[in-house]
This record gives sequence, C-alpha cells and structure tokens, in this order.
Amino acid sequence: MELAHSLLLNEEVYNQLGEFQKAEFIFEWLQFLEKLLPVTSRTDIRENQKKLVEQLTSLLNNSPGPPTRRLVAKNLAVLYSTGDTFSVYQTIDKCNELIRSKDDSPSYLPTKLAAVVCLGYLYKKLGRILGNSFTDTVGNVLKAMKNAESQGRYEIMLSLQNILNGLGAAAIPCHRDIYKAARSCLTDRSMAVRCAAAKCLLELQNEAVFMWSTDLDSVVTLCFKSFEGSNYDVRLAVAKLLGTVLARALTSKQTTASARHNFRRISLEEVMELLGTGFLRGSCGFLRASGDMLKGTSSVSRDVRVGVTQAYVVFVSTLGAQWLERNFSAFLSHILDLVSQSHPKVIHSQMDAIGCRRCVSFILRATVGGLLGEKAQIAAAKEICQAIWKLKKVVDTAMSDNNSETRVSTTDATASQHVLVCALQELGSLIHGLGTTAAPLLQDSSTGVLEAVISVILHPSISVRLTAAWCLRCIAVALPYYVSLLLDRCIERLSALKSSPEGVTGYSFAVAALLGAVKHCPLGIPHGKGKVIMTVAEDLLCSASQNSRISLQRTQAGWLLIAALMTLGPAVVQHHLPRMLLLWKCIFPSCPKDLETEKTRGDSFTWQVTLEGRAGALCAIKSFVSHCAGLLTDEVVQRLLPPLPSAVDLLTQLSSIYKSYGNSLKTPSTVYRHKLYELLAVLPPKTYEGSFCAVLKELVADLTVPDSQIDASTFLLPPLCHENDLLLLGPLLQETDHRFIEEQLLLGNSIAGGSLEYDPYSIYEKVAKGDSVPKPLPPILSVISAATRLFGVMFSHVAESHRLQVLEQLLNSIKQTKGSRQQIVQLNVVSAFSTSLKHLANCKGSLGPEEVRRSALAVVMGALESNNPLLRCAAAECLARLAQVVSDSAFTAGLAQVSFDKLKSARDVVSRTGHSLALGCLYRYLGGIGSTQHLNACVGILYTLSQDSTSPDVQAWALHSLALIVDLAGPLYHVHVEPTLSLVLMLLLTVPPAYTEVHQSLGRCLNALITTLGPELQGSSTTVSALRTSCLLGCAVMQDNPDCLVQAQAISCLQQLHMFAPRHVNLSSLVSCLCVNLCSSYLLLRRAVVACLRQLVQREAAEVSEYAVALVKESREDFTPADVNIREIGLEGALLGLLDKELDQRLCQDIKETLTHMLTSMAVEKLSFWLKLCKDVLAASADFNTVASVDTTQEEETAKVDDGSVLTSDSDERFHPFSNPRWSTRVFAAECVCKIISQCENAGSAHFDITLAQERKQRDSRDDFLVLHLADLIRMAFMAATDHSDQLRLSGLQTLLIVVRKFAAVPEPEFPGHVILEQYQANVGAALRPAFAPETPPDVTAKACQVCSAWIASGVVSDLNDLRRVHQLLVSSLLKVQAGKEAQSQQYNESTSTMEILAVLKAWAEVYIVAVEKQKNQSDAHNYCLKVANSAEESYKGVTSSASGLLDLVQADLGILSKLWLSALQDFALLTLPSEYALQLPAEGGTFYTAETIENARPHYYNSWALILYATVLWLTSTGFIVVDPDEGVTNLSRPVTPTTMCQDSSTRPLVKSPEDVNTDRFHLILGITVEFLCSPRSDAAMENIIACLRALQTLFDVPWPRSKIGGDQELGVELLNVLHRLILTRESPDIQLAALEVVRLILFAAQEHVKEKRRSAEVDDGAAEKETLPEFGEGKDTGGLVPGKSLVFATLELCVCILVRQLPQLNPKLTCSPAVQSGKHLLLSEDGSRLVAVALVILSDVPAICSPEGSVSVLPTILYLIIGVLKETAVKLRDGQLPLTVAASLQALKGLLSSPMARAEKSRTAWTDLLRSALVTVLDCWDQVDGLLQELDEVSLLTAITVFVMSTSPEVTTVECLQKRCIEKFKITLDSKDPLVQCKCYQLLHSIFQHPNKTVSYPYIHSLAPSIVGKLQETEKAKPENAAELQVIQEGIKVVTALTATAEEEHRAHLVACLLPILISFLLDENALASATKSAKNLHEFALQNLMQIGPQYSSVFKKLMASSPTMKARLESAVKGNQESVKVKTAKHAKNPGKSSSIQLKTNFL
Repeated sequence: MELAHSLLLNEEVYNQLGEFQKAEFIFEWLQFLEKLLPVTSRTDIRENQKKLVEQLTSLLNNSPGPPTRRLVAKNLAVLYSTGDTFSVYQTIDKCNELIRSKDDSPSYLPTKLAAVVCLGYLYKKLGRILGNSFTDTVGNVLKAMKNAESQGRYEIMLSLQNILNGLGAAAIPCHRDIYKAARSCLTDRSMAVRCAAAKCLLELQNEAVFMWSTDLDSVVTLCFKSFEGSNYDVRLAVAKLLGTVLARALTSKQTTASARHNFRRISLEEVMELLGTGFLRGSCGFLRASGDMLKGTSSVSRDVRVGVTQAYVVFVSTLGAQWLERNFSAFLSHILDLVSQSHPKVIHSQMDAIGCRRCVSFILRATVGGLLGEKAQIAAAKEICQAIWKLKKVVDTAMSDNNSETRVSTTDATASQHVLVCALQELGSLIHGLGTTAAPLLQDSSTGVLEAVISVILHPSISVRLTAAWCLRCIAVALPYYVSLLLDRCIERLSALKSSPEGVTGYSFAVAALLGAVKHCPLGIPHGKGKVIMTVAEDLLCSASQNSRISLQRTQAGWLLIAALMTLGPAVVQHHLPRMLLLWKCIFPSCPKDLETEKTRGDSFTWQVTLEGRAGALCAIKSFVSHCAGLLTDEVVQRLLPPLPSAVDLLTQLSSIYKSYGNSLKTPSTVYRHKLYELLAVLPPKTYEGSFCAVLKELVADLTVPDSQIDASTFLLPPLCHENDLLLLGPLLQETDHRFIEEQLLLGNSIAGGSLEYDPYSIYEKVAKGDSVPKPLPPILSVISAATRLFGVMFSHVAESHRLQVLEQLLNSIKQTKGSRQQIVQLNVVSAFSTSLKHLANCKGSLGPEEVRRSALAVVMGALESNNPLLRCAAAECLARLAQVVSDSAFTAGLAQVSFDKLKSARDVVSRTGHSLALGCLYRYLGGIGSTQHLNACVGILYTLSQDSTSPDVQAWALHSLALIVDLAGPLYHVHVEPTLSLVLMLLLTVPPAYTEVHQSLGRCLNALITTLGPELQGSSTTVSALRTSCLLGCAVMQDNPDCLVQAQAISCLQQLHMFAPRHVNLSSLVSCLCVNLCSSYLLLRRAVVACLRQLVQREAAEVSEYAVALVKESREDFTPADVNIREIGLEGALLGLLDKELDQRLCQDIKETLTHMLTSMAVEKLSFWLKLCKDVLAASADFNTVASVDTTQEEETAKVDDGSVLTSDSDERFHPFSNPRWSTRVFAAECVCKIISQCENAGSAHFDITLAQERKQRDSRDDFLVLHLADLIRMAFMAATDHSDQLRLSGLQTLLIVVRKFAAVPEPEFPGHVILEQYQANVGAALRPAFAPETPPDVTAKACQVCSAWIASGVVSDLNDLRRVHQLLVSSLLKVQAGKEAQSQQYNESTSTMEILAVLKAWAEVYIVAVEKQKNQSDAHNYCLKVANSAEESYKGVTSSASGLLDLVQADLGILSKLWLSALQDFALLTLPSEYALQLPAEGGTFYTAETIENARPHYYNSWALILYATVLWLTSTGFIVVDPDEGVTNLSRPVTPTTMCQDSSTRPLVKSPEDVNTDRFHLILGITVEFLCSPRSDAAMENIIACLRALQTLFDVPWPRSKIGGDQELGVELLNVLHRLILTRESPDIQLAALEVVRLILFAAQEHVKEKRRSAEVDDGAAEKETLPEFGEGKDTGGLVPGKSLVFATLELCVCILVRQLPQLNPKLTCSPAVQSGKHLLLSEDGSRLVAVALVILSDVPAICSPEGSVSVLPTILYLIIGVLKETAVKLRDGQLPLTVAASLQALKGLLSSPMARAEKSRTAWTDLLRSALVTVLDCWDQVDGLLQELDEVSLLTAITVFVMSTSPEVTTVECLQKRCIEKFKITLDSKDPLVQCKCYQLLHSIFQHPNKTVSYPYIHSLAPSIVGKLQETEKAKPENAAELQVIQEGIKVVTALTATAEEEHRAHLVACLLPILISFLLDENALASATKSAKNLHEFALQNLMQIGPQYSSVFKKLMASSPTMKARLESAVKGNQESVKVKTAKHAKNPGKSSSIQLKTNFL
C-alpha cells in the first residue's frame, strides 16, 4: 500500500494487482492525493496536471464504487482549483457525455454516477469560473434524471446541491427547473432520495427567493407530503428544510428583487398557521380535505405530525433564543392551541390526544428547555402560568353555571384538558430544570405559580389532576423547601374536601406525587408527616362506604396514599407497619366461602369499588416489598401471606364476575389482574407455591387469548433483545434526540404510547431515565407485560412435568389462531418464554427432559421465521438462551445445524435474516462453540449471505451476525481475520450509500475485527501492517459516508485503533473529524465523538487541544458554525458550551469526564486559560443574581464589596462565550476550580508563595502561578456562594473553604506580618452572610459554619473587630441551637436540624481549639508546636492580643457551649452502642436527635464528634476538672451514660451528684468514646478524627486529676495501651504514631505518680517502723513476674518494641540470626522514624520507675538490649559532627536508666550491677565487631555511652579491672584520632570523668591518659592550629589539664602547673606577630593569655618560681600583657557573658 503514496498513480504496480486489490489500491492513492494536493507547489502540479487528469478521468470509466467516485471528484476539483483550469471544459464535456450515454446496463451505472458526482464537485469548487457552461450541465443532468433509478436520482440531487453551492446567485436561470425536479424527488419511493432532495432544496432556498415568497404554500404542502411514510432521516432532513424556509420567510428583508415578485411580507401568524395546518390536517392540503372532514374519516398520519413537530423546533432554533424570548407568548398560545378544543378532530380519541400532547410537549421542551437561558426560562414559566390561569377561569365559569346547559359546559371544561396537561407538564419540567434558581419565580406573588397549579387540581378531567400533581412533584424536587409546605397544604385540602370526588382524587394524587419527590430531596420531610398521612389514608378507607357517591374515589385515594408512603423507606414505614398489615388483612375475604357469598351479593358498582380497593391494596404491598426490603423479616412475610390465596381466587373468578356484571368492570378487573401479577413477581415464589397452578392457568390464558388486538412487540420485546441486535432494526429503536415523539411511530397505529392517566399509581414511582413524566401503558397492554414477567419467574419454579403441559398448551394456542392474531399470540408467548429462560439462566436451573426441550424449540423456531423483524430478533436471542440453559453441546450443534440447513435451502428474506442472526447469538451465550469446523461453516455461510446484493436486509443481518462471531469466537477466529477484512472492505467500497443498514453492520464488523487483532496491530511485520492499512482504509471509507450512524461507527473504530496502535492513527485528522461532529444533530454520533475524545485526552490532552484550535484557525469551509467558539475558547470551552446545551445524561457525564481529564493534565500549564473559562461560566449569570444582598449596615465593607460585585465590568460586553449557562454547568465550573487548586498543590510550592511566584514570573513571563490569581479565585467563590442555586452555593462555599485553607499562611510581601488573604475579608464576610439567613437550607448553613470556623481559625485576620463580623454569624447560629431540636423549622426532616446543630458546635469547637493552641504557643514558645488539624500550621501572628482575644471571643459563650458539647457527646455515645442495646435507648431520642430519625442522624454525629470531643477535653482540663456548675449535676448528667445504669429506676439514683461523681462520669464518657473509636477506626475514618482523639487524650492526661484516675486503675491503663498498640499497628501515618506515643508517655507518667504517691503515704504511715519492712509498691511485687494482659509494664514494652522493630528490623533477635539481615550495615532513618524511635526510648527508660525492685530486674535486660541496640544500629558519623537524633535519645535514655533508684535499692542492687556490667561489655564489643567498617561507626557516640556508664552507675559496676582496662584502651585509641572533632569530644568526655567525685573511678583514667594529653599539647608548640576545629581541640586539652590541676593533690599540683605554663606561654604572640597572625593563632593567643591571668594568681608560688627560672618566658608574657591590656578587658567581659562548656556531663547530654 505504501507504493500508492505518490502524486501520479503508480500504474506498473496497479496493473499487477487482482481485481479487488485494484479498488483498494486506487482508494488508498486517492486518499493520499487528497491530502497531498493542497500542500504541493503550483509548479509541480502544473507539470503533472495533464497526466493526472488523464488518470483521474480514466477512473471514471472503471465503474468506481461510491466512496471512490466521491474522492475522484474531490481530487479533480482541487486539482483544477490549484492548477490550470484550461482543460476543465473537456472534463465537464466528458462527464456530460458519460451521462448522456444510452447504455442502461447495471454494469455501466457506476460510471454514470461517477460522472454526476464529478460535475457536482467541480462546480462546487470552481463555481463561477466555469462561466455559463452550467445551464447545459444542469439541463443534461435533469434530463438524465427522468429515467434514472433511485441511486441515480440520489446522486443527481446531491450533485445539484453542490452545483448550487458553488454557483451561488449565478445559477438563478436554472432555479425553477431544479426546483421542479427536486419537488418530485421529495416524495420519492426511496427514502435516501427524499433526504438528498431535501438537502438540495435547502441549498436552493439560499438564493431562490420564490421558495419562501410566492411558492411558500406549495413548498410547505410538499414537505407535508414528503413526511408521509417517511423514515427518521427523511423527517430530520425535511423538517430542517421546512423550518429553515419558514424562518427565512419570516425574517427576509424586502429587497428590490422581491418587490418585483409582488412579494408581500409574511407574518408570524401566517407561518404558524401554515405549520399548524400540517399538524392538524396532515398532507391532504387546504381544500381537498373538506370532503373527508365532513365524513369524519380523515386522520392525520402520525409521521406527518411527528415531522411537523420537528419542523417547529427547527423553525424556532433557526430564529434563535432572542427571537423566542420576544415572541414567546404568541408562540405559546399557538402551540397550546394545537391540542385545544378548537380542533376537535385532532383529539377525538384518547390515543390521538396523547400523541398530540406528546408532540406539543416535545416542541416546548426542545425550544423553551433547550434554547433559553435561566432568566428567559423564568419569564416563559410566568407566561405558561398566565395561560393556566386563563384556562382555569374558563373551567370555573363552566362549572359554576347551573343552567340547563350544564352538561354541555362540562364538556367545555374537559375540552381544555389537553392544553392544561401540556402547559402543566412544561411548567413542571421548566421548574425541575431550574432547580433552586426558580425560587424567585415561586416567591413572586403576582404570578402565583403554586396557586395556579393547585387551583387546577380540582379540574374535572383526571389527566389534568394527575399532571397538576406531577407538576407539584417537579416543584418539590427542584425546591425542597416547598415539600413540607405543599404536603401540609394538600393534606389540609384533602381533609376539607373529603366529600368532593375531584377533591379527593386530585389532592390524593398530589400528596402521592409529593411523597414520591421526597426520595429526590436529600433534606427529607419531618418524620411526623408519615403519621398524618397514614391517619388520613385510614380515615379515607374507613369512610369509603359511608357515601356511595365517592366511595370509589376514597378507596383509591386511601390505598394510593399508603402505597406512596412506602417509598419513604423502612425508617418511616416501620412505625406504620402494623396498621398497614391490618388493612391488608381486612380488604380480602378470609376464606373461599366468603368470596362465594361476595359474588352473589353486590352489583356492578360495588364490585367496581371492591376491585379498585383490592388493586390498590396489592399496589401498596408491592410498593412496600420494593421500597422496604429491610423490613421483610420472616414474621412480616408470614403476616403478608394469608390474603394471597384469596387474591388469587378472586383472579380466577374475574371472568365470571365480568360476565355477570357487564362491561363497566372491564377496566377495573384488568387493573386488578395487572397489580396482582406485579405483586407476585416481586414476592419470593416460595410464598405462593400453593397457588402456582391457578396463577399459571390465568397467565397462559392472558398470553394466548389477549383482549387486545394490538401488536405490543415494541415495548415487550426490546428489553428481551440484546441492545446491539436492536441496531439492526433501524433508528426507531435507537436513542435519538427525538425519541420522545418518535416512539409513537413504533407502536403501530392503534396505540400512541403511555400516559399518566392509565395508571395513577405510577405517579410516586422513580422515573425511568430520560423520560420526564412516567408513561404507563394502557391496562390492556400493561397486563400482558406483567404477565410475561410473572410467567418468567414462575416457569423457572414449577416442576418439569408441569412445564411440558404449559409449553404444549402455548404451542397449541399458537397453532389454533390465524393471521395477525396468531402473530400477537406468538409474540406474547415468545416474550414470556424468553423471560423464563433468563430466570433459569440466572438461577442456573435446568429446563427439563427431552420432551420439554422439543416443545421449547418448537415455540422459538416458529418465531424465528416471523414477519415481524423485532420478533425474529427476540427469537434468535431466545434460541441462544435456550442453548445456554440446556448447555449440552450436542443440542447446540443440532440447533446450529437446523439453521445451516435452512440457510442453504431458503430463499426468502425472512428466514435468511432470522437464522443468520441465530448463528451469531448462539456464540453470544456459549462463547466460542469450540470446534473450528463449526466456525468455518458459520463463516462460510455468512460470507455468502453478506454478498447477496439483491437484499440489503439479508446483508445487514448476516454481517451483524458475523460481527458477533468475530467478537465472541476469540483466538479461534485469527485464521479468518484477513479474508473477513477483505470482504468488509470490498463491501464498503461497493455497497451504495443509500443502504445505511448494511454500512452500519459493516462498521460493527470492522470494529469487532480491530478488537480481535488488539495490541497485535502495533506490530511491524508486513502482514500486520497490511491489516492495519486495511483497517484505516475501512475507517476512511466510513468517515466519508453520508449517514451519521456510520460516521459514529467510524469514530469508534478509530478510537479502538488509537487504543491499540496509537502511532498509526493520524491524530490531527481524527480530531478535526471530532470537532466537526461535536454538535451533530444525531445523538449517537455526538456520543461517539465525546467517548472518543474522552479516550484521547487521557493520553494526549495537550495535543488534542492544540490540534482543535489549529484546525479552526485554518478554518476550512466544512466547519460548522457551532465550532466558531473553538477559536475563542478552545476545545475545552466548546465542550463546556456543549455540556450546557446537552440534555442527554450519559453524554453529559462523558463530557464532564473528558473535561476533568483535560483539566488534570493541562490546568497547571494553561492556568489563566482554565481559570478564565471557569470565571466566564460563573460570571455569565452574575447579572441574573444581582449579587446576593450585601448587608448595608457596615458602610466601609459595602464599599469594598461593591467593586467586587460589578462582576462583569472587566469582561467585554460584546462577546460573551457563555450566555446564561445553566446552574448545573456553573456547579461543574465551581468543582473545576477546586480541582485546579488541588492540581496546583501537587505541582509545586510556587503556586502558594507570592514572592517566589512574582520572581519566577519576572524571569519568564510565560510562567503562571495560582497565587497571582487569588483575586479571581475569591471572586468566583463569592459569585457561586451567593447564587440562587443551592447546589451552586454549596460548591461556592466549598471553593471558599479550600481557598482559605490553602492560602491562609501565604504572607503579604508588601506588608510584613500580614497575610495575602487579609485584603479579602469583606468578600469572605459577604459570601458567608446570606448562608445564615433564616430561610437558607440547613445543608448550606452547615457548610457555611465550616467555612466560618476555618476562616477564624486560619488566623488571617488578627484584628478582633474585623473578626467579630464572622464571629457574629456563628453566635447567631448558636442562639438557634440553644433553642433545641424542638424549635427547628418544620420544613425538612429532623435529622437536618441535627446536621445544622452539630455543624455549629463543630465550628465552635474548631475555633476554641485554635484559640487555646495559639495561646499555648505564645505562652510557651519553646514548646514543640502542635499542629491542629485543618488550620494553617505556619507562623501564627505574634500578636499576643489576637490569641488571647480569640479566646476572649469564645470565652463569653463557653458556659453554654460546654453544656451543648457534652450533650452532643452523650448523644454520640448512645448512638455508638451496639444494636443489642437498641431497646434501652431513651424513647424520646437524644438532645439533638429524635428517636425516629436515628439512622439519618448517625452520619452527622460521625462527621463532627472528634473536634467536639477535643474541645470539651480542652475546656474540662482548662478548668482542671474542678468547676462544676451547681445546676449542671442535675440537668445534664442526670441522663444515663452507660448501658448499665440505663434500666435502673430513676428513684434509685441520687438526684444531685457530687462534683467528684460528675467529673468521673465525664471522664468515663470521654474515655469511652475515644476507646470505642480507636479500637476499630473504620478504614475510611478521617485522619483528623484519629489525631483529634489522640490530642484529646494527651490534653486529658496533662492534668493531675484524670492522671490520678488512670494511674489508680491499672486495668484501664492496660486497655488504653492495648488500643494504642493496635492503632500503631494499623495506621502508618507518623503523626498518628507520635501522638499515640505521647499518650503512652503520659499514661506511664500517671502510673509513676501513683506508685510514688503510694510509697510516700506508706513511708508517712510507717514513719516509725524500719525501712526494710516497707511493703513493695510497683509491678512485679516480690516475685518480679509480669502478667501479660494485666500488666502495664508489659503493655508498654510491647508497644515500644513494636515501634522500634518496625523502624529498625535488625533489633528483632529472630531476624538477626537469619542471613537475610546483615548486621553492621547502618541505615539512616527518616526524620519521622528517628522521632518515633527517640520517643519510644524515652518511654522505655521510664519503665523501671513503676516496677518493684524485683520487677525492675526482670524488665531491665529487655530495656538495655533495646537501648544499646538502637545506639549500635544508628551510631553513624554525620558530616557536621552532629549526633543522630536516635543516638542522642538512646544516650539520654541510658543515662536516665542508669541513674534509676532501683540500681541502688538493696533488693535489686546486685542483679542490676551484673546486668549493667554485661551492658557495658556489649557496648565495648561494638568496637570489635566492626572490622572493615570502622569508618562508618561513630566512636564518639560509643565513647559517650561508656562515659555515661562511668559517670551514672555506682563505682562497683565500672571499676572491675578488666572492664576498666578496656574502657581506658578505647579512650587511648580515640585520643590518637586524626579527626579534630573526635579528639575534641574525647577531651570533653575525659574532662567530666576526671572530675568524678569518687577517686576509685577517676584515678585510673587520670594515670593512664593525663601524660599523653600533656604530651599532645606540648607537641602543638611546633604545629600551630590551622583552623577552628584544631583550635578547639587545643582549648579543650588545656581545659582538661587546668581541671586536673584543680583536682590534683597538693604535692602533685606544682608539677602540673610547671607543665602547663610553658605550653600556654608558647601560644603567646608578640605585637608584630599578632598583627600578621591568622585568626586561629590570634584566638589561641587570647585564650592562653586569659588562662594565664587566671592561673597566675591561683598558684602564685609556682608561677613566680617558674618565671624567675626562665627570663625568655617572662619577657614574652609581659609584652603580651602590656600590649593587650585594653582589649583584654573587653574580651574578658565578653567571656564572662559566654562561659565555655560547663564541666560536667550534665550539659553534654542535656541537649539530647
């Protein structure tokens, strides 16, 4: 194929190819040429032009296929337009000649068609250049059309369209001729020709004025005719033509040309009149219809009506939204008039009326719902309300007339019913779409929306009453605030109008509809409403029999209310269950005898009431079973069962009752049947096993003797077919934008589709997706569908023998019926049987023996050859399911064989299509049937069928089946891939474009082939690349296909290819194709486009976005105007715009995902662009909001906000990319802003640091940082937070919250000490204020509380007066909380007030926590700064006033708050009790929740308890647990807390508790909650909650009283430690682990205090007695044993070991023995790890303090092992001589341990000494273990450890000869170290050892080491120090010798001084040397001088002696003293301030 890539056709290669390859080769070359020509230079083209033209024109004679001929034509046109044009006339002549040719043979046809296409493209491209030649051409083409067949007519029409397009106004001479030709084609037999003619006429009307002036009437009539018998595509094309022409007629200006044509301006009324004619009278014209009209036979065919409906929509869309706004009232009155009584013919039957109403609703939805923005929609809603009021007045006058003609006037009243239904439906849909933005509309009393809707609830027509109820439901879903109000109002009216039939039904419908709305309102309704409704329902049912006039209505209403009540779910229903079950039991006779007596009594009316009542009861139980499955316990099921047999009995008697009492019972009995079937289908079959036979008998009768003669296939079968197979049946069954009206055409003429009045019970059900109003089918049909469903369930449960009888019976009944009736029975039977197979497959059941199979097969096979294609489709599926259930390979093979034989012999389309599909379906359920030979046979047969060009249907079905097999045969298919691909390509290149169904099947085949090849497509071998090229070729052919669905297939194929072989798909051309089709009028194409984009942007978002913009900039002519936007706002903006207009949910979801992917990969790079997009969307509606009211009392704040509120000031007024986006789009934009912030957070710190951002921006202006857009972020959050839409307010507040949290700590560079957010205080305040208004929904207020607390806590505002504004909002909500749950508004469910109260308390808790922490940080600046969750951790302002001030702000309300917090915690404690305590919970609920809403309240408590707990603990500890409110003991804590006290009688408890008791209760409450939570925090438990919990425990144990409680209760301590141990094991976060360890430390401290206290009191008591007899306190008593589980010490050790081994696995002795862990290899821990280890070591060293001496002995080895282990493992040298944190901690711990009093206590002393010696040996051994690794080990750390041993233990430990020698040896080695730092440390350590008070310890060291120290110092005389480090070594050495001198005995001292002085004097410099000396020499000089000045006076005798003996020394000293006299004074003063290292180890280890 690569050889095809050349400018000229490579003829050598071409001639060697086979016939079919030639076609492929040519196509590939033409495709390449199309891309190449535009980019080739003119000169190259001219050189090759002649040859190229020859090659291209010669192709015309080669009978090219449709795609090829189009490409030849395009290339010729481009060639002439870029090259020379002189030979173009020859080409045109040649084409004309080909067209004139008399050859009519089929083989010559492609050549003629190619010539036609060629002419079209030449004229389109070259246009007027071709001068006058067009008249001949057009004449010739039109002449050819007279005897052309359909393909010819199709191509000629399209060509004429191109010619007209190219010539423009120049073609006027031919316009009339073309118009005539196109007229005849517009009513052509072939649908494709009609479409082409419509396109041609659409092009024509651009220039042909007569079409929309003089000939307008005839054009309109013609279009109506064209609609007759049309298909979906024709309706779409002709509607477009009709709508455009009419719009043109209306808007055209009076031109001179038109003046000549005596053209009069046409008015809107006339245009509407024209369209209305079509809608009302169809295509029979204006005059001729009158005859039929008189006879009353004429009925408008449905397709005309649907077509006209679409034309209305096109008409309005063409004129645009602004036109619609201006002319809405005229438009509305016309549209509603279509279904009014002024045209009785249109609505004379209910069926027609439903159809017309649907059309009217569709027009209104598509125009008002689709075109208008929110502001205009509100205006439209007002207009609709006016219309409703007008109609209402008519009805009122009619109803009030009491004259003799009342009867007539009632019909007048019902006459308006259809208009009202349409108006109410549209009003409901409008408000539903507007959501909470419709609030102003409903508050506007002049419109009176609610009054209008409620007023028509009493309309005489039931359908109006139902629609009014539905409209109320829409209002309730949109504005949850109204649910309760409306319910109350309707219930009140229902009770008041109990005696009016209309009142009872109307208001009961309304209540039921509103109850159905509750599940869509997250805020719910008050729980008490259920009770009210139940009472009303019972009352209605009980009073039904009192007044026969309305007993029917009351019965129906009662049960309807109960059924609707069930939708509220188990929480509500469980309270009313007993009453409902009682009513259920009473409605049916209790035994068969009663039923018999019932039959004999009564008349038709009583039976009607009875049946209505029972149907209602069945419905209520069904509703109960489906909505409250949780309540279906065995006991309840047992109570449900008794009436069932009686219900079934009645079912069997129905026919006889119906015979006895006549026709009036027909509908009630059908409804009863339907409801019973529905109920049985949802109950478990076991429950009614006894009635199986009776029910089955009825079912069989219903299926085989249907009452209706209606073909119900279109709603019974589609659910049973596979969705992919439905594609075969044309666009009617596919999802389209016009599905709502197109559905009627599916259902045949006898039924128009569902409508609400057929089943009032559907008003409370959930709506099927995509449909606004429920559309239940008429009872006759719904019975059948219920019967098929129930049959499916029961058949799979009856015995196998019984199954055979049933199937036989069904088969016989099919045989006995004839004609159309037979088809209906067959259809019912197949759908029922198919359902049962589905059930059998699901429960893995078997079908039964051979006979059953045979009958089953007979049922299916009959249907497989039915005339109804849908039935064939279902039968094929059923056959496959049968094979699946039987699952026997022989049986399956038999089935396939039957189909093979049929296909070989049969010639008729029906059996060929059915059986070919059956072959494909068999694969679907059985995977690859396994045998290759079977596969070969299938493929062979399907190949043959798919080439049967006589029947496109057969081709389409065969190819579809082939696609299934390719998809499902898996690897077995690989052998067939190449031939199949060739076949698909050949057909794609040859099948005429009019056969769209074949092309669609080919597309599916290609898609399946690509999937089968999968990732292999990436390969580079020749076969793979050939396959890949073929796939790409196939996609290219399909992309060029005129049919949109085929284009959609092409896109999904390219999407697959891009997934498997991304390098080979040309992304730019794919993106261009996607952009062009982004706004296609075909839903499936739009879906394919967005699905493809969604995949592309996951990998290559940036490229896709760039290509899209680049393509629009090139702006080739085939870009639709819809894409103009891409130029301005990029592909992202175009997608956002599409999201706003699109109504299809699935598509919207995909667009959102696509945008989210683009955002995540590009938002950071294109930050300004994305933020501007979001801002445009959010600001587009800001004028509509008139920015929510800003409180004007604070003058200066208002001034600030106002300039922020002129939101649109900076955007250009002329161009606004988004006009009035819907609220949902704005919510999405707000969510995007949040996502952008989180993306920036991951991208780097510069986004949140203004100085860094500005620097980098200056360096490179292309850089962009989030912090620079802070003003925009605040503004967007403000716009969203103050909108009318509640969802948007929530999103806005969330955005504000994120902004505050992320930017709180960003400092303002221009004003040090301030932060950047401070300037936006006014905006934040103004955004929050409206959320605290009284009518705000609780969820918004709750969110706002969160933002308030975050804002106050963030510390942005330091000035208290500024803070007060926001603080005031919290204070106001606190007042609301104090009122308690009773005072909350009754609009919503009680749990919402719980939510709001807890949000307020949580917000206050957060503020209090921050205030306390700030104060703590300031009062104790050295303390390790504790971060509080959520608040900015960085520098709090150092303004002391702010923290204490913040605390003051809270302090005022703390008294109230603390009570409320404690109540909330008590509630939470009750709610966390396990379910077995449920009965012991307080009956009235808690402080903030009610008992009924307990489940709904739980999540709110879970959300907020942790911070409340922390705040409560802070408050309790701040008062030191001392303060107890005198009345609090009574009020708050008289409520029981623990389950044990719950059941006691209140009299047994003391009424007032002592403060100690109150405190204990609180302590246990807090501890209980924390332990319960920490025991098993759910995996999704928020980190903040765990941290807050641990912080609370830390705070609690910081205070003595709680410590005494936990210290004194060892079990409690152990339990807490075990819980913390678990937490550390399950949570990796270092923050959590550190916080947990801190709590452990405090618990241990508490235990220590307790032990000390006991020892102290024991000593005091036994003061006189001897010490030895003191009892032992502490763990381990006298034995030293520790009991796991009971021992605090053991628990602590466990926990510490866990931490240490986790960080340092080498410590685990089990591991160290294994070869896996190489000891000696050191690792550096992370910072967090080091901190954890350090804390654990500190805890370990404290453990012995809580043991008895014996106990301490048993734990000591463990502790020593761990401490020394850590030292050994982490003692690594760091570069700067620092000690690692872990080493410092282990030395500190060691010191603490060695100085423990237990080491000296007589009971444990000897054991301790032994153990400590062993430990010292271990430390010394560390040195020797490391041979080659010495460089790593840190000698200093080990030396320090040795020193700690020497200094801190009793002498007997370290003075043992052998140990002492080894220690001294180590010091010696270290003294000789080359590293000055090491030497320095060594001197410091020796310094402290030499000063040990015990001489036995220090002397050996002095004797061994002092001489070498002095020797080293003497050496330095020669080598002066080079740097600071060496200098320090010398200084430390001198200090050691000076200290020695001081401690030495008298006789040795002189000798030492004599050594020291010469050394010091040698360091002195004379004046000259001093000036030039290095810094270190100078420092040394000063140091020596200072020391000499001290030593001289101290040892004056020795000093004088020495000076006398050495004059040189004396001289040196004197000169130095003199020369430096002054400076020495200064220096000494300095040194006094800054003393050197203190001379004990105390300081050395202090820093650790």
